[in-house]
Amino acid sequence: MAEVAANGADVSRLEVLIRDNARKTKSIYASTTSDPSARKRIKLDPGLASEDPDITKSALSLRLHAEYSDVQTLPEVIAKKLHAAGPRKKKPKAGDEVPSQSEEHVRKLIEGIPAAKTAGAAAAVNSTALVLSRNRPGAGSSTAAGGKTQQRDESQNLSLSRRPDNLLAQPRPDWHPPWKLQRVISGHLGWVRALAVEPNNKWFASGAGDRTIKIWDLASGHLRLTLTGHISTVRGLAVSPRHPYMFSCGEDKMVKCWDLETNKVIRHYHGHLSGVYTLKLHPTLDVLVTGGRDGAARVWDMRTRSNVHVLSGHTGTVSDLVCQEADPQVITGSLDSTVRMWDLAAGKTMGVLTHHKKGVRALTTHPTEFTFATGSTGSIKQWKCPEGAFMQNFEGHNAIINTLAVNEKNVFFSGGDNGSMSFWDWKSGYRFQALDTTAQPGSLDAESGIMSAAFDLSGSRLICGEADKTIKIWREDPNATPETHPLEWKPTLSRRKF
Repeated sequence: MAEVAANGADVSRLEVLIRDNARKTKSIYASTTSDPSARKRIKLDPGLASEDPDITKSALSLRLHAEYSDVQTLPEVIAKKLHAAGPRKKKPKAGDEVPSQSEEHVRKLIEGIPAAKTAGAAAAVNSTALVLSRNRPGAGSSTAAGGKTQQRDESQNLSLSRRPDNLLAQPRPDWHPPWKLQRVISGHLGWVRALAVEPNNKWFASGAGDRTIKIWDLASGHLRLTLTGHISTVRGLAVSPRHPYMFSCGEDKMVKCWDLETNKVIRHYHGHLSGVYTLKLHPTLDVLVTGGRDGAARVWDMRTRSNVHVLSGHTGTVSDLVCQEADPQVITGSLDSTVRMWDLAAGKTMGVLTHHKKGVRALTTHPTEFTFATGSTGSIKQWKCPEGAFMQNFEGHNAIINTLAVNEKNVFFSGGDNGSMSFWDWKSGYRFQALDTTAQPGSLDAESGIMSAAFDLSGSRLICGEADKTIKIWREDPNATPETHPLEWKPTLSRRKF
């Protein structure tokens, strides 16, 4: 019994010694650094902390200092300004709460620990940002298990700093000569709603509200031929680069295939439930894609006249579409304010672009880049294929955009319903020329609208079909130089993303 009592006394004395030893160890070796590796070493036994108030106070002080020591002292620049302005004392008002004893106790705990001077403090003398410094000795590298030193990623620096200027810089636009009116062609008796240039760049076709299709010589502007067959406005034209065929569509629900050797219709494509507003040929496949007022785009086999796919998904009129070789092979714009990209093999939607607020009336693809542009009322946007990533806005053309066109020289044209014309640099989105078309003498002022536009295959001539029943051909000014027409470009930071 005596041995048991002696052992119990030894155990109780041993617990007291362990507690005293732990308290002395914490007071001697506890570090006030905010280094995460050192912070892990400072762990107080919750049992001891609850029994001893001194250990509780020490644990709270260490934790507060480790978390807030980096922002405890103001940068010298701000401190000098505050010192010059003098201390700002706030007079207590009636009803203000007096700090409690616990808050005062916490404040003393924070102020009671001296601020550790970091090695990177000298570098922050001229900075007004509250920077969480990572420049302490040993913080720039970490030693791996194999003894090799690994440099830490500098991107983990948490300083509050201004974004570098090179990230905000806009690309400087290329210089383009201004465009001048070269020729006015009269002959149609209605709005010229469709244009198509022949693959050999010798003639072009136009379709109008007078239900006729006219073939014009591109060099002289003389009329070669008039084709009749539609019973309503002709809205779309396309000339095949591999076959002697020309395709047309109109508001009479008809899609026709013309044999250019006999100048007669050889095929009809039946299926649309309402007017057909747009028509495009696939560049490599023998298929034809049409879209119209019934909200569907239809894919036709050129020879068998069979309806391969019905691309349904739009809730409004399909006003324009484009075809290209790689996915998305078909892109459609609709008056339901959306742009859809289609998988031609599956006949399903690959993606929907919903950035426009008004109906999308015009689409165009760049001849050499994998990009395209869409136009709606007061909004022209550029996109990147194949995912349809937004690239930039073309800002400044505040009108209903009826037509878009771009050539290999990165000259981008947009035509408005009020007769306004804009020429842009495709890369930077800079508008280097803006003008209004002039209606033909004898026409109403309200008939100054750009209905359709197309560049010829050389990119040096722009053909515009207008509401005054004329076709206007524009070309670059051959006498213009960067000295006579300097680039008036001023970069801005106020560019909207959507």
